[in-house]
Amino acid sequence: MSRSEAYGYAVARIRAMEPILFDASQFQRLLDAADLSGALKILGETSYASGMTEGESARFDAVLEAGLLGACEELASFVPDRALIDIFRVPYDFHNVKVLLKSGFKARSGGKKRYDLLTNLGSIPADSLIVQMESEDYNLLPFGLSRIIPSCLAVWEQTKDVVEIERLLDKGLFSAILELAKSIDEPGVLKWVRARIDSENIRNALRLQRFGFDASEGAAFLHDGGTIAPDVLTAAISEPFDNWGRVMAYSDVGAAISSVQADDDFDSLIVSLEKVLDDHCASVLGLARYSSDAPENVLAYLWGKEMEVKNIRTILVSKGTDSNRDEVRRLMRSGY
Repeated sequence: MSRSEAYGYAVARIRAMEPILFDASQFQRLLDAADLSGALKILGETSYASGMTEGESARFDAVLEAGLLGACEELASFVPDRALIDIFRVPYDFHNVKVLLKSGFKARSGGKKRYDLLTNLGSIPADSLIVQMESEDYNLLPFGLSRIIPSCLAVWEQTKDVVEIERLLDKGLFSAILELAKSIDEPGVLKWVRARIDSENIRNALRLQRFGFDASEGAAFLHDGGTIAPDVLTAAISEPFDNWGRVMAYSDVGAAISSVQADDDFDSLIVSLEKVLDDHCASVLGLARYSSDAPENVLAYLWGKEMEVKNIRTILVSKGTDSNRDEVRRLMRSGY
């Protein structure tokens, strides 16, 4: 079977899975629910019902994770190139490594390990990762983790600098997904990964500005491989956020963030920016929807499912906190 035929079959399978994704009317029903109990009842009438059991429906995070994991596993059963699934799942592997490292540091000072913060969405089974890290047997860990984890441990022994450890892991993460994208050798896949890197760099630059970092200190927290050079972003740290869209106007993401209005409230600004950046990443995959054999359709479906989960979680949390419905609607990501 040729590559085109293999992905033609995969895309046909994805098209058959599309009806189970939420549409606007389903999100509206959740928004219109009177309270959390009502919203969970509605959720129990959807594809997430299989993960909900009586008396445990309030544990909606586990239900939503199970839904996303199910999508990953179903696509992995027929997608020709596993690297496409790994690109999506590797960030969860790095999340788990962060959890285990921090838990280990806390345990050394008498604290408890937090295995409950691990996710099953990574490509490395969580139980296997626990065994390998606690036995200090890192040699078989993929995605550069066999090298990165010892470096993180060395930083802890020497300086106890958790920020530096986070930086090393984040740099390793984006290097790993960039290498995976290059190995697939599909321009659309690489373009999406570059958009992910741009998005993370912009988020980091804004946080650095918020915490008063000098532009010269910012480069270490930015990742190579995006469409915006790190030196452009480090220069932007000293600029008002209102100017960032103009500074990055030559890029697609620059046009996207120009719609975000600067706000004196940093938390409000970063939440608005997060939504715009997630929507930008979705738009990069948009053209693939018109192709019957484009590999990007795999990422488009998984990203769409992840945004669906984010939207549902946003709504459910809002029901528990009695948040303003219009404000919640404003924060919802674009659907698949």
